[in-house]
Formats: sequence, C-alpha cells, structure tokens
Amino acid sequence: MADRVGGRPAAQTESTIRDWDDADPSGQTYRRVLFVDSDLTEVENRAGVFEECTFRGVRFNASTHTDAAFVNCTFVRCSLFDTTFTRCKLVGSLFDDCAHSLMKVTGGDWSFTGLPGADLKGAEFTGVKMREADLTGLRAQKAVLRDLDLSGASLQKADFTGADLRGSDLSTLDPLTVTLKDARIDVTQAMVVAAALGLDVRP
Repeated sequence: MADRVGGRPAAQTESTIRDWDDADPSGQTYRRVLFVDSDLTEVENRAGVFEECTFRGVRFNASTHTDAAFVNCTFVRCSLFDTTFTRCKLVGSLFDDCAHSLMKVTGGDWSFTGLPGADLKGAEFTGVKMREADLTGLRAQKAVLRDLDLSGASLQKADFTGADLRGSDLSTLDPLTVTLKDARIDVTQAMVVAAALGLDVRP
C-alpha cells in the first residue's frame, strides 16, 4: 500500500515519468515531475494536484479534469484537443506550442498563466479568473471567452475575430493593437472600447 499523508497518497517528487499511459491521477499529488510523451487520452482526473511539473509531448485529448490543480506547470508541445477543465487551478502555468482545439474551460483560476501566441480557435472559456495572464498574440478566432476576469492581462496583438467576449473584463484591451472584427461584445464593453479609442461617450 502506498504511503499516505493527511489522507492523500504521498506526493511523487523530483522524477521523470515516461509511458504514463492510462494513468489515473485522481487524488494524487506530483511535485517537480517531468512527464514525457505520455498518452492521457480520455483520462478522468478528479482533484489531482501537479506542482511545478513539466509535460512534454503529452496527449490530453478528450480528457476531463475536475477540481484539479496544475500550479506553476509547463506544457510543451502537448495536445489538449477537446480537453475539459472544470473549476481547475492553473495559476502560473505556461503553455508552449500546444494544441488547444475545442478545449473547454469552465470556472477556476488561470491567473498569471502564459498563453502567448496560443491558438484558441474554437475553444471555450467561461467564468474563468485570468488576472494578469499573458495572452499576447493570442489567436482566438470564433472562440467563446465569456465572463472572464482579464484584469491586468496582456492582450497586445491578440486576434478576437468572431469571438464571443461578452461579460469579460476588457479594461486592459487596446483596440488599436488587437483584431476585433465581428467579435461579440455587450453594451458596457462597447463603452470601454469606445473610451479606449478616445471617444466621448455620453448617454
């Protein structure tokens, strides 16, 4: 039987894991672990905790993560096609050259997350805290990005063509440095954008 600490299995730390296929991270804790070329397709992860871990070439396709945490983790060339995150914490994590097609994120805290240049075309983020996230050069054509806390987020050169941005905080958005063609926004957001353009908005 595995050692347990505070009712949870003891954390795995400072190691490299390959061929982690069909693993069940639910309820497990991993610290500073390197995961390489693993296939986690359709895995159901409930409350698994990853701290300062690195994922290289890992396939998360169609996996689901609920109340899980990936804190200060790094994802390199990972596939997150149709991956679902529900109420997850990804504070301080970085995504580098990953595939995010059809990814769905509901609730949770993604503050300080790095997604520079990420292709989120067709992805869905709803009710997510993304304070001070690095979204520079984000490609979010036709993405759903609703009710997001984007306060302090970097949005320069982001492409929101056809995206649904309703309810999200656009206070740091500079309309002269992003693409907003056919994007959906609400009346309050329209006033924020107009003010950012230097217009005198009056009732």
